[in-house]
Amino acid sequence: MNEQLIMNANEVVAFLQKPASEFTKQDIISYVRENGIKMINFMYPGGDGKLKTLNFVITNLEYLNAILTCGERVDGSSLFSFIEAGSSDLYVLPRFSTAFVDPFAEIPTLSMLCSFFDKDGKQLESSPEFTLAKACKAFREVTGMEFQAMGELEYYVIQPEIDEFAAVDQRGYHESAPYVKTNDFRTLCMSYIAKTGGQIKYGHSEVGNFRQDGLIYEQNEIEFLPVRAEDAADQLMIAKWVIRNLAYECGLNVTFAPKITTGKAGSGLHIHMRLMKDGKNQMLEGGVLSKDARRMIAGMIDLAPSITAFGNKNPMSYFRLVPHQEAPTNVCWGDRNRSVLVRVPLGWAADVDMSRVVNPLEPENKYDTSLKQTVEMRSPDGSADLYQLLAGLCVACRHGFEMENALEVAERTYVNVNIHDKQNEDKLAQLAQLPDSCFASAECLDKQREVFQQHGVFSPAMIDGVIKQLKGFNDKTLRSDIENNPADIQRLVDEFFHCG
Repeated sequence: MNEQLIMNANEVVAFLQKPASEFTKQDIISYVRENGIKMINFMYPGGDGKLKTLNFVITNLEYLNAILTCGERVDGSSLFSFIEAGSSDLYVLPRFSTAFVDPFAEIPTLSMLCSFFDKDGKQLESSPEFTLAKACKAFREVTGMEFQAMGELEYYVIQPEIDEFAAVDQRGYHESAPYVKTNDFRTLCMSYIAKTGGQIKYGHSEVGNFRQDGLIYEQNEIEFLPVRAEDAADQLMIAKWVIRNLAYECGLNVTFAPKITTGKAGSGLHIHMRLMKDGKNQMLEGGVLSKDARRMIAGMIDLAPSITAFGNKNPMSYFRLVPHQEAPTNVCWGDRNRSVLVRVPLGWAADVDMSRVVNPLEPENKYDTSLKQTVEMRSPDGSADLYQLLAGLCVACRHGFEMENALEVAERTYVNVNIHDKQNEDKLAQLAQLPDSCFASAECLDKQREVFQQHGVFSPAMIDGVIKQLKGFNDKTLRSDIENNPADIQRLVDEFFHCG
């Protein structure tokens, strides 16, 4: 028996006893027939970064076969700003590998994510999921490796204030109950996400917690395991949908907004990445970071200003990207250093069986810990378009392999100190800065757009649409204009509270 199927939480995988990647149309039909499924949901991302849903009631086998084979027609102009109303029809076709039982539906319902097709039966060039698929394909062709990723999904849970066992302000990191009140909600979210197919690494309370206007705000994080970048985007998309729906059912409120008050921790969406070939992680060479890993870092460093156009999509994003808040502002990288843009976290590279040290009765462990090494991009936040962001990072990492001076760039931008300490001012002055507004981010993207359009990954229409959207916020000087005006900041928080 396949070891990965034994404890799989996805009910469809458990029933069919095969990996989701191998699901066929007949598998879906069999599951529907044998498990009393009465409804089918098609789900797909819109231009606002949120999941959309189309419902089908299943009354006969012929109709079920028809929608699974042909998909359905939708109004593309209502989903994406780059599609004109005069030629707006698109097709949505379900991807069988994404099937899961809707954990919230009263009527037994099977849901699947969809891909978009145009009138000629071709995948829509500017659709989010196809852009990511093209980026991953180009990465494989250029490097011979697979681009894998996973996200750290940070969010605040809000509920009425409780006096007992009050937590220390901004000291919620990995705190246990009763000093944090929403641990049970987070673990329930994790259980639901696993049922939809999400591959979760762990969950914990995060540093941010505060009280305001009779409410408790508690920051949480759910971190995923590295998978194909296409799957990583799908899992994050569904996870946000799960968390919001479960909060609604539980009478709570949640937000993935990058910043919800000044002086308190903002929420990021850190993305970890690794390079895989023939089942082996290519991030390490002799226990140290490989040349290929440094090339991918150099690509991200080079394109960092424009990556914000995909990962930091509203004006509040740039109230998080300020110094001394464990959010990056300078374009550099380092080991285990949270003041940098690209961080190389601990990767179990020491040749020590730590488990045996604390469990001396255990035999020698031969586990391949090199699989765990990643690099982390720390600038994105919950406003990101998940598919654009992962596509942009994939392009940047591929770009590093196409840069003749990649290793020199990596060496020049490496820092192993806190760059915000006064004694490191000289080093800080040599580093490029991230944009400070959506407007500035759009200008950076416009300057570097050719790299994203190479290999046909990002369509010119998508780049144009992102630039237009970001400049439309007209926030060129907004941060400096209102940074000392709490009322104006609160209005901005309220406007973008439910982003992405």
